[in-house]
Amino acid sequence: MSNPLLSGIRVLDLTRLLPGPFCSFYLAQLGAEVIKLEEPQGGDYARMLAPELFMLVNRGKKSVTLDLRQPQAVAAFHKLVEDADVVIESFRPGVMDKLGCGYQQLKLINPRLVYAALTGYGQTGPYKDRAGHDMNYCAYAGLLEQTGAVDGPPVLSNFQSADLAGGALTCALGILAAVIGARTSGQGTLVDVGMLDGTLALQALSLATIRTMGRSAKRGSDMLSGGLANYNIYACADGKHVAMAALEPKFFFNFCQAVGKPELAGLPLSPGPDGAALRSALETLFKTRSRDEWELLLADRDCCVSGIYSPQEALDNPQVKARGLIRSEDGKPLLDLPIKFSNAENAGGDCPRLGADTIAVLAAAGIDETELAALSAASAI
Repeated sequence: MSNPLLSGIRVLDLTRLLPGPFCSFYLAQLGAEVIKLEEPQGGDYARMLAPELFMLVNRGKKSVTLDLRQPQAVAAFHKLVEDADVVIESFRPGVMDKLGCGYQQLKLINPRLVYAALTGYGQTGPYKDRAGHDMNYCAYAGLLEQTGAVDGPPVLSNFQSADLAGGALTCALGILAAVIGARTSGQGTLVDVGMLDGTLALQALSLATIRTMGRSAKRGSDMLSGGLANYNIYACADGKHVAMAALEPKFFFNFCQAVGKPELAGLPLSPGPDGAALRSALETLFKTRSRDEWELLLADRDCCVSGIYSPQEALDNPQVKARGLIRSEDGKPLLDLPIKFSNAENAGGDCPRLGADTIAVLAAAGIDETELAALSAASAI
Protein backbone atom coordinates (compact mmCIF):
# COMPACT_ATOMS: atom_id res chain seq x y z
CA MET A 1 0.00 0.00 0.00
CA SER A 2 1.22 3.54 -0.79
CA ASN A 3 1.01 6.61 1.44
CA PRO A 4 -2.32 8.42 1.93
CA LEU A 5 -3.31 10.33 -1.19
CA LEU A 6 -3.10 13.84 0.29
CA SER A 7 0.33 13.37 1.86
CA GLY A 8 2.30 16.61 1.50
CA ILE A 9 -0.76 18.89 1.64
CA ARG A 10 -0.72 21.25 4.64
CA VAL A 11 -4.03 22.68 5.91
CA LEU A 12 -4.38 25.45 8.49
CA ASP A 13 -7.79 24.93 10.05
CA LEU A 14 -9.38 27.78 12.04
CA THR A 15 -12.89 26.29 12.13
CA ARG A 16 -14.90 25.22 15.16
CA LEU A 17 -17.86 23.05 16.16
CA LEU A 18 -19.07 20.72 13.34
CA PRO A 19 -19.07 21.76 9.64
CA GLY A 20 -15.48 23.00 9.25
CA PRO A 21 -13.90 20.36 11.50
CA PHE A 22 -15.80 17.62 9.64
CA CYS A 23 -14.45 18.97 6.35
CA SER A 24 -10.87 19.04 7.60
CA PHE A 25 -11.34 15.62 9.25
CA TYR A 26 -11.89 14.10 5.80
CA LEU A 27 -8.80 15.90 4.52
CA ALA A 28 -6.78 14.64 7.49
CA GLN A 29 -7.96 11.07 7.02
CA LEU A 30 -6.94 11.30 3.36
CA GLY A 31 -3.43 12.19 4.49
CA ALA A 32 -3.27 15.98 4.62
CA GLU A 33 -1.37 17.53 7.51
CA VAL A 34 -4.17 19.43 9.26
CA ILE A 35 -3.03 21.97 11.84
CA LYS A 36 -5.98 22.95 13.98
CA LEU A 37 -5.50 26.54 15.15
CA GLU A 38 -7.35 27.22 18.39
CA GLU A 39 -7.61 30.03 20.91
CA PRO A 40 -5.39 29.39 23.95
CA GLN A 41 -8.30 29.95 26.33
CA GLY A 42 -10.31 26.76 25.86
CA GLY A 43 -9.91 26.22 22.12
CA ASP A 44 -12.72 24.91 19.93
CA TYR A 45 -16.03 25.28 21.83
CA ALA A 46 -16.86 21.65 21.04
CA ARG A 47 -14.08 20.47 23.37
CA MET A 48 -16.35 21.44 26.26
CA LEU A 49 -19.83 21.40 24.73
CA ALA A 50 -19.64 18.00 23.02
CA PRO A 51 -16.39 16.19 23.86
CA GLU A 52 -17.31 12.92 22.13
CA LEU A 53 -18.32 14.76 18.96
CA PHE A 54 -15.10 16.77 19.10
CA MET A 55 -13.07 13.60 19.33
CA LEU A 56 -14.87 12.01 16.38
CA VAL A 57 -14.28 14.87 13.94
CA ASN A 58 -10.81 16.01 14.98
CA ARG A 59 -8.83 12.79 14.81
CA GLY A 60 -5.60 12.87 12.86
CA LYS A 61 -5.02 16.61 13.34
CA LYS A 62 -2.43 18.67 15.20
CA SER A 63 -3.45 21.37 17.68
CA VAL A 64 -1.69 24.74 17.81
CA THR A 65 -2.89 27.57 20.03
CA LEU A 66 -2.78 31.11 18.62
CA ASP A 67 -4.74 34.14 19.74
CA LEU A 68 -5.11 36.02 16.46
CA ARG A 69 -6.33 39.10 18.29
CA GLN A 70 -2.71 39.71 19.23
CA PRO A 71 -0.19 41.07 16.67
CA GLN A 72 2.52 38.58 17.69
CA ALA A 73 0.16 35.66 17.00
CA VAL A 74 -0.83 37.13 13.63
CA ALA A 75 2.85 37.34 12.68
CA ALA A 76 3.27 33.67 13.68
CA PHE A 77 0.22 32.75 11.63
CA HIS A 78 1.68 34.53 8.62
CA LYS A 79 4.82 32.41 8.99
CA LEU A 80 2.70 29.27 8.90
CA VAL A 81 0.90 30.52 5.80
CA GLU A 82 4.18 30.69 3.89
CA ASP A 83 4.30 26.89 3.61
CA ALA A 84 0.58 26.12 3.72
CA ASP A 85 -1.52 24.81 0.86
CA VAL A 86 -4.90 25.58 2.41
CA VAL A 87 -6.45 27.86 5.00
CA ILE A 88 -10.01 27.06 6.04
CA GLU A 89 -12.08 29.31 8.29
CA SER A 90 -15.73 29.67 9.26
CA PHE A 91 -15.98 33.17 10.72
CA ARG A 92 -18.52 35.67 9.50
CA PRO A 93 -17.39 37.60 6.41
CA GLY A 94 -14.86 40.30 7.22
CA VAL A 95 -13.64 38.93 10.55
CA MET A 96 -10.39 37.54 9.15
CA ASP A 97 -9.79 40.77 7.22
CA LYS A 98 -9.99 42.78 10.46
CA LEU A 99 -7.43 40.44 12.03
CA GLY A 100 -5.03 40.99 9.14
CA CYS A 101 -5.54 37.40 8.00
CA GLY A 102 -8.04 37.67 5.14
CA TYR A 103 -7.49 36.19 1.70
CA GLN A 104 -6.31 39.43 0.09
CA GLN A 105 -3.62 39.75 2.77
CA LEU A 106 -2.57 36.10 2.82
CA LYS A 107 -2.25 35.68 -0.92
CA LEU A 108 0.49 38.33 -0.87
CA ILE A 109 2.43 36.02 1.44
CA ASN A 110 1.65 32.84 -0.51
CA PRO A 111 0.17 33.30 -4.01
CA ARG A 112 -0.61 29.58 -4.39
CA LEU A 113 -2.67 29.51 -1.17
CA VAL A 114 -6.18 28.06 -1.34
CA TYR A 115 -8.35 30.01 1.11
CA ALA A 116 -11.67 28.33 1.97
CA ALA A 117 -14.39 30.30 3.74
CA LEU A 118 -17.18 27.99 4.95
CA THR A 119 -20.11 30.05 6.24
CA GLY A 120 -23.85 29.86 6.55
CA TYR A 121 -24.74 32.22 3.72
CA GLY A 122 -21.52 32.84 1.80
CA GLN A 123 -19.44 36.00 1.42
CA THR A 124 -22.08 38.05 -0.42
CA GLY A 125 -25.81 38.73 -0.30
CA PRO A 126 -28.18 40.27 2.26
CA TYR A 127 -27.88 37.33 4.67
CA LYS A 128 -24.07 37.14 4.72
CA ASP A 129 -23.72 38.55 8.26
CA ARG A 130 -26.58 36.58 9.81
CA ALA A 131 -26.00 33.96 12.46
CA GLY A 132 -27.34 30.50 11.76
CA HIS A 133 -27.22 26.76 12.33
CA ASP A 134 -28.09 23.71 10.27
CA MET A 135 -31.83 24.08 10.86
CA ASN A 136 -31.81 27.66 9.57
CA TYR A 137 -30.00 26.76 6.34
CA CYS A 138 -32.32 23.78 5.79
CA ALA A 139 -35.30 26.05 6.41
CA TYR A 140 -34.21 28.68 3.89
CA ALA A 141 -33.22 26.03 1.32
CA GLY A 142 -36.72 24.53 1.30
CA LEU A 143 -35.49 21.22 2.70
CA LEU A 144 -37.16 21.52 6.09
CA GLU A 145 -40.53 22.39 4.55
CA GLN A 146 -40.38 19.18 2.51
CA THR A 147 -39.48 16.92 5.46
CA GLY A 148 -42.41 15.23 7.19
CA ALA A 149 -45.73 13.53 6.51
CA VAL A 150 -48.65 14.80 4.46
CA ASP A 151 -50.73 17.27 6.49
CA GLY A 152 -48.15 17.15 9.29
CA PRO A 153 -45.66 19.82 10.39
CA PRO A 154 -42.06 19.99 9.22
CA VAL A 155 -39.87 17.62 11.23
CA LEU A 156 -36.21 17.70 12.20
CA SER A 157 -33.74 15.04 11.17
CA ASN A 158 -30.82 13.89 13.33
CA PHE A 159 -28.63 14.18 10.25
CA GLN A 160 -27.22 17.68 9.74
CA SER A 161 -27.81 17.98 6.00
CA ALA A 162 -26.63 21.57 5.65
CA ASP A 163 -23.67 21.34 8.01
CA LEU A 164 -22.27 18.10 6.62
CA ALA A 165 -23.46 17.60 3.04
CA GLY A 166 -24.25 21.15 1.91
CA GLY A 167 -21.33 22.55 3.88
CA ALA A 168 -18.46 20.26 4.87
CA LEU A 169 -18.41 17.90 1.90
CA THR A 170 -19.14 20.66 -0.62
CA CYS A 171 -16.26 22.66 0.85
CA ALA A 172 -13.92 19.65 0.75
CA LEU A 173 -14.70 19.20 -2.95
CA GLY A 174 -13.99 22.88 -3.60
CA ILE A 175 -10.72 22.73 -1.68
CA LEU A 176 -9.47 19.69 -3.56
CA ALA A 177 -10.35 21.22 -6.93
CA ALA A 178 -8.60 24.47 -5.97
CA VAL A 179 -5.48 22.67 -4.72
CA ILE A 180 -5.20 20.77 -8.01
CA GLY A 181 -5.64 24.06 -9.88
CA ALA A 182 -3.03 25.82 -7.76
CA ARG A 183 -0.49 23.07 -8.38
CA THR A 184 -1.05 23.43 -12.10
CA SER A 185 -1.12 27.24 -12.34
CA GLY A 186 0.80 28.35 -9.27
CA GLN A 187 -2.16 30.55 -8.31
CA GLY A 188 -4.48 29.87 -5.42
CA THR A 189 -8.06 31.04 -5.06
CA LEU A 190 -10.79 31.91 -2.60
CA VAL A 191 -13.26 29.02 -2.11
CA ASP A 192 -16.53 30.61 -0.98
CA VAL A 193 -19.01 28.00 0.31
CA GLY A 194 -22.35 28.94 1.87
CA MET A 195 -24.23 26.12 3.56
CA LEU A 196 -27.54 27.49 2.32
CA ASP A 197 -26.19 27.37 -1.25
CA GLY A 198 -24.82 23.85 -0.87
CA THR A 199 -28.05 22.53 0.63
CA LEU A 200 -30.23 24.07 -2.07
CA ALA A 201 -27.96 22.64 -4.77
CA LEU A 202 -28.49 19.12 -3.41
CA GLN A 203 -32.26 19.28 -3.86
CA ALA A 204 -32.27 17.72 -7.32
CA LEU A 205 -35.67 16.04 -6.94
CA SER A 206 -37.46 19.12 -5.59
CA LEU A 207 -36.00 21.27 -8.36
CA ALA A 208 -36.97 18.67 -10.97
CA THR A 209 -40.54 18.70 -9.62
CA ILE A 210 -40.68 22.50 -9.94
CA ARG A 211 -39.40 22.23 -13.52
CA THR A 212 -41.99 19.56 -14.35
CA MET A 213 -45.05 20.80 -12.44
CA GLY A 214 -44.30 24.51 -12.15
CA ARG A 215 -44.39 24.29 -8.35
CA SER A 216 -43.03 22.20 -5.51
CA ALA A 217 -45.02 19.26 -4.16
CA LYS A 218 -46.76 19.35 -0.81
CA ARG A 219 -44.77 17.99 2.09
CA GLY A 220 -44.74 14.18 2.06
CA SER A 221 -46.23 13.88 -1.42
CA ASP A 222 -43.33 14.14 -3.87
CA MET A 223 -42.21 11.03 -5.73
CA LEU A 224 -39.55 10.07 -3.20
CA SER A 225 -40.97 11.68 -0.06
CA GLY A 226 -44.14 9.60 0.35
CA GLY A 227 -46.19 10.20 -2.77
CA LEU A 228 -45.72 6.66 -4.13
CA ALA A 229 -47.05 3.62 -2.29
CA ASN A 230 -44.16 1.50 -3.57
CA TYR A 231 -41.59 3.98 -2.22
CA ASN A 232 -42.71 4.45 1.35
CA ILE A 233 -42.41 3.54 5.02
CA TYR A 234 -44.70 0.95 6.59
CA ALA A 235 -45.39 -0.10 10.17
CA CYS A 236 -44.97 -3.77 11.07
CA ALA A 237 -46.68 -6.03 13.60
CA ASP A 238 -44.10 -5.23 16.31
CA GLY A 239 -44.36 -1.46 15.94
CA LYS A 240 -41.08 -1.25 14.04
CA HIS A 241 -40.94 -0.19 10.40
CA VAL A 242 -39.67 -1.20 7.00
CA ALA A 243 -38.57 0.95 4.09
CA MET A 244 -40.04 -0.13 0.76
CA ALA A 245 -38.04 1.31 -2.15
CA ALA A 246 -39.43 -0.88 -4.93
CA LEU A 247 -39.43 2.10 -7.27
CA GLU A 248 -38.94 0.25 -10.56
CA PRO A 249 -41.81 -2.08 -11.57
CA LYS A 250 -39.46 -5.09 -11.71
CA PHE A 251 -38.64 -4.71 -8.02
CA PHE A 252 -42.29 -4.30 -7.08
CA PHE A 253 -43.19 -7.38 -9.15
CA ASN A 254 -40.52 -9.37 -7.29
CA PHE A 255 -42.02 -8.20 -3.99
CA CYS A 256 -45.52 -9.26 -5.00
CA GLN A 257 -44.25 -12.71 -5.94
CA ALA A 258 -42.26 -13.07 -2.72
CA VAL A 259 -45.26 -12.28 -0.48
CA GLY A 260 -47.71 -14.37 -2.50
CA LYS A 261 -49.78 -11.36 -3.57
CA PRO A 262 -49.46 -11.23 -7.37
CA GLU A 263 -52.72 -9.26 -7.58
CA LEU A 264 -51.00 -6.22 -6.04
CA ALA A 265 -48.90 -5.88 -9.19
CA GLY A 266 -52.08 -4.97 -11.05
CA LEU A 267 -52.78 -1.89 -8.93
CA PRO A 268 -51.55 1.51 -10.18
CA LEU A 269 -48.08 2.63 -9.08
CA SER A 270 -49.24 6.24 -8.97
CA PRO A 271 -49.08 9.16 -6.55
CA GLY A 272 -52.18 10.73 -5.09
CA PRO A 273 -55.66 9.18 -5.03
CA ASP A 274 -54.85 6.69 -7.79
CA GLY A 275 -52.34 5.00 -5.51
CA ALA A 276 -54.59 4.91 -2.41
CA ALA A 277 -55.76 1.32 -2.92
CA LEU A 278 -52.21 0.00 -3.13
CA ARG A 279 -51.10 2.03 -0.13
CA SER A 280 -53.96 0.66 1.97
CA ALA A 281 -53.23 -2.92 0.90
CA LEU A 282 -49.55 -2.56 1.78
CA GLU A 283 -50.33 -1.00 5.15
CA THR A 284 -52.50 -4.01 6.01
CA LEU A 285 -49.99 -6.52 4.64
CA PHE A 286 -46.93 -5.22 6.47
CA LYS A 287 -48.75 -5.38 9.81
CA THR A 288 -48.99 -9.17 9.50
CA ARG A 289 -45.30 -9.75 10.32
CA SER A 290 -42.60 -8.17 12.46
CA ARG A 291 -39.83 -6.11 10.93
CA ASP A 292 -37.28 -8.87 11.31
CA GLU A 293 -39.65 -11.45 9.84
CA TRP A 294 -40.07 -9.24 6.77
CA GLU A 295 -36.32 -8.89 6.48
CA LEU A 296 -35.84 -12.65 6.70
CA LEU A 297 -38.46 -13.22 4.01
CA LEU A 298 -37.40 -10.50 1.59
CA ALA A 299 -33.64 -10.07 2.04
CA ASP A 300 -32.69 -12.14 -1.02
CA ARG A 301 -35.74 -11.48 -3.20
CA ASP A 302 -34.35 -8.46 -5.07
CA CYS A 303 -37.21 -6.15 -4.12
CA CYS A 304 -35.55 -3.24 -2.24
CA VAL A 305 -37.30 -3.71 1.11
CA SER A 306 -35.24 -3.21 4.26
CA GLY A 307 -35.79 -2.87 7.96
CA ILE A 308 -35.48 0.60 9.45
CA TYR A 309 -32.67 0.42 11.99
CA SER A 310 -31.71 2.51 14.98
CA PRO A 311 -28.18 3.98 14.95
CA GLN A 312 -27.05 1.25 17.36
CA GLU A 313 -28.50 -1.44 15.11
CA ALA A 314 -26.73 0.18 12.14
CA LEU A 315 -23.38 -0.22 13.93
CA ASP A 316 -24.13 -3.92 14.46
CA ASN A 317 -25.22 -4.52 10.87
CA PRO A 318 -23.11 -7.34 9.35
CA GLN A 319 -22.72 -5.36 6.11
CA VAL A 320 -21.29 -2.40 8.01
CA LYS A 321 -18.95 -4.71 9.95
CA ALA A 322 -17.84 -6.47 6.78
CA ARG A 323 -16.83 -3.14 5.24
CA GLY A 324 -14.67 -2.31 8.25
CA LEU A 325 -16.27 1.09 8.88
CA ILE A 326 -16.51 0.61 12.61
CA ARG A 327 -13.77 0.03 15.12
CA SER A 328 -13.83 0.27 18.86
CA GLU A 329 -11.74 2.44 21.16
CA ASP A 330 -12.25 2.03 24.91
CA GLY A 331 -15.48 0.21 24.12
CA LYS A 332 -16.86 3.15 22.12
CA PRO A 333 -17.49 3.09 18.36
CA LEU A 334 -15.36 5.05 15.92
CA LEU A 335 -16.32 5.61 12.30
CA ASP A 336 -13.47 5.54 9.81
CA LEU A 337 -13.36 7.32 6.46
CA PRO A 338 -15.98 5.61 4.24
CA ILE A 339 -13.78 5.62 1.14
CA LYS A 340 -11.54 2.73 0.19
CA PHE A 341 -8.63 2.85 -2.24
CA SER A 342 -7.00 -0.09 -3.95
CA ASN A 343 -3.44 1.08 -3.35
CA ALA A 344 -3.49 3.80 -0.71
CA GLU A 345 -4.13 3.89 3.01
CA ASN A 346 -6.14 6.34 5.05
CA ALA A 347 -4.19 8.22 7.69
CA GLY A 348 -6.04 7.55 10.96
CA GLY A 349 -4.57 9.28 14.00
CA ASP A 350 -5.71 10.39 17.44
CA CYS A 351 -7.55 13.51 18.59
CA PRO A 352 -5.05 16.18 19.75
CA ARG A 353 -4.91 17.77 23.17
CA LEU A 354 -5.34 21.54 23.12
CA GLY A 355 -2.05 23.09 22.05
CA ALA A 356 -0.20 19.76 22.00
CA ASP A 357 1.73 20.70 18.85
CA THR A 358 2.17 24.45 19.33
CA ILE A 359 5.89 24.58 20.06
CA ALA A 360 6.89 21.94 17.51
CA VAL A 361 4.87 23.46 14.64
CA LEU A 362 5.89 27.06 15.32
CA ALA A 363 9.54 26.14 15.76
CA ALA A 364 9.48 24.24 12.47
CA ALA A 365 8.10 27.41 10.83
CA GLY A 366 11.20 29.32 11.92
CA ILE A 367 9.95 30.99 15.09
CA ASP A 368 12.88 30.97 17.51
CA GLU A 369 12.92 30.42 21.26
CA THR A 370 12.91 34.14 22.05
CA GLU A 371 9.80 34.71 19.94
CA LEU A 372 8.12 31.64 21.43
CA ALA A 373 8.84 32.90 24.91
CA ALA A 374 7.36 36.30 24.02
CA LEU A 375 4.24 34.67 22.59
CA SER A 376 3.84 32.60 25.72
CA ALA A 377 4.37 35.57 28.03
CA ALA A 378 1.64 37.49 26.18
CA SER A 379 -0.72 34.47 26.39
CA ALA A 380 -0.85 34.55 22.59
CA ILE A 381 -0.18 30.79 22.47
